[in-house]
Amino acid sequence: MLNVDQIKITRRDQQVLKLLVEGCSNKEIAAELSISPRTVKQHLRTLFLRAGIKQGRKRVILATAIFEFQSAKEQINYVAS
Repeated sequence: MLNVDQIKITRRDQQVLKLLVEGCSNKEIAAELSISPRTVKQHLRTLFLRAGIKQGRKRVILATAIFEFQSAKEQINYVAS
């Protein structure tokens, strides 16, 4: 089982994942973040490689899990402060 907390996720990775989970295409993500679609693809590729995931369906599941994990973590930090 993958421990999401052990995957290095940059702030930009989080932004890309958030938009991906919302259903945006790479082109839409690129436009929203003012980066190229190729850069979006590279962020996703690197993130999935860090997680050891190679299959497309599992990538979407991972993206959703990471986004939900990060959101919950931020919510806890907000409540604690």
